[in-house]
Amino acid sequence: MQIYLAVTPDREREAAAHCRDLCHAAYRVGPGSTLLRQNLLLESRGGLLSVGDREAPPIEDPEALCGAVLRECGRRGYGGAVLDFVEPPRRDRLVFAEKLDRVLAAAKKSLYLPEHYAPAAKNGTVLVCTALSGGEFQERLQEAAGKYPRLALDIQRLRMDFRLPAPTGEGTPLTAGELASLMEEKSPAVFFSPDLCARYFTYAVGGEAHFVLFDDAGTLQRKLRSGEALGAAAAFFTWPEVADIAPALFRR
Repeated sequence: MQIYLAVTPDREREAAAHCRDLCHAAYRVGPGSTLLRQNLLLESRGGLLSVGDREAPPIEDPEALCGAVLRECGRRGYGGAVLDFVEPPRRDRLVFAEKLDRVLAAAKKSLYLPEHYAPAAKNGTVLVCTALSGGEFQERLQEAAGKYPRLALDIQRLRMDFRLPAPTGEGTPLTAGELASLMEEKSPAVFFSPDLCARYFTYAVGGEAHFVLFDDAGTLQRKLRSGEALGAAAAFFTWPEVADIAPALFRR
């Protein structure tokens, strides 16, 4: 399984000390269907190009944007691209994803794209998020492996506080500092959930019960092994999420 670490240019040097293959989160869709780029280190080569669509204008000329992505891949030796598209799929995004899929496949380069864009790409690899707050992790992966010919893991680190009962499955995200402070204050007994493939503990405050679900290096490595056993081609981490556990997570 290929492991990628998504990182912005300002954190590239420290991330590269732990993971060889970087996903360069330095690109976004700009006005006029252009590919905007942050400043990259001169020696930044290899890995993947990651392009985002946060607050991006409509893609009116998908061919032009596809050409820009392909040229940048060639210029920097990228093995392909990742669509870090977080907004709901719109017609212009879907058309672009479909055309980019064909362009990169013809150039023998990879395309990774979110699960909600899977219908637009016959050649691309679908990214399946591993952060679950309900259901069963293994079952989720098995369903995805049976549905998509090419599968990769989007490993998002869980740190979530749920007020019980939590019928919607929605919790409050915790920063690393908030989780550490909470554990220091409550000194809880921590357990492992095989169903969710994550650690958890409970505590009470003001008569209200809370359930905290979180990942560490051990649970993330378990998720990697599960994905690899089901044939996942790659896995993606995000540097800020795993910086504190990088030595244990990326053992060489």
